[in-house]
Amino acid sequence: MLKTKAEKSAEKKLTNLTAILKDMGSALVAFSGGVDSTFLLKAAVLALGKNACALTATSPTYLESELAEAKKTAKQLGTRHIIVESNELLIPFFSENPENRCYHCKSELFAICRKKADELGMKFVLDGTNFSDSIDIRPGRLAATEKEVRSPLLEAGLTKEEIRFLSKKLGLASWDKPNLACLSSRFPYGTPITKDALHKIKTAEEFLTQKGFRQLRVRYHGHTAKIEVTEESLNAFMDIKLRRSVTKRLKEIGFTYVTLDLEGYRVGAMNEVLTRRTKNTGGE
Repeated sequence: MLKTKAEKSAEKKLTNLTAILKDMGSALVAFSGGVDSTFLLKAAVLALGKNACALTATSPTYLESELAEAKKTAKQLGTRHIIVESNELLIPFFSENPENRCYHCKSELFAICRKKADELGMKFVLDGTNFSDSIDIRPGRLAATEKEVRSPLLEAGLTKEEIRFLSKKLGLASWDKPNLACLSSRFPYGTPITKDALHKIKTAEEFLTQKGFRQLRVRYHGHTAKIEVTEESLNAFMDIKLRRSVTKRLKEIGFTYVTLDLEGYRVGAMNEVLTRRTKNTGGE
């Protein structure tokens, strides 16, 4: 079967990625267990062998289920996996949820990674930023630049779609995993992030996952929970039994009102207010 032009392009980028990684000599991967970091870790292990390792930072904004899956994946890939404790809520300004919240979080994470990489004699720290991420607002990129963290997937020009394609080809179970983001991304900028609020969001999303929804978000708006699911899943809420079940459970969790976002899930939804502001002020 002849390969499509897109497949050939993706495989060419994978060859380039491998060359980039081999040239590094050794690297520590900031590993969350998501689609991108799993693919990057796999590529790093193939290119560098024992000179590649993974680091995962636990925190109140990181699901325990994701940590368990990250441990399992790292073990399957046969690489050293370092787990460190972190707590974003203790980082100055983070819990206030400013527009550059992600910068403060990533700055601490990359500092932890750099320290551990130095201890292990690893030359580089890597993150899973890819080419598709460039369309969204990501303050964490500044932290990566300041900490001299490299993003090989971005350097190789790999898009999210290509990463999923190549992940499937490499036999990674993560190839069709839903897009992940830390739980703090559920809060509108300026809304304080608290341990209690994080627990509400976590519990609500776990419940909806049990109901069969894969790609979803529960956005925190004080007394209101706003549910985002894919456009294909919106019709599920036409079922009155499901609506009543979801409403009842989320109210038990602590929300007073439960709403459904009719636009559905989309990447960077909480950044739309920033994009709109930029357009209205003529900014760049």
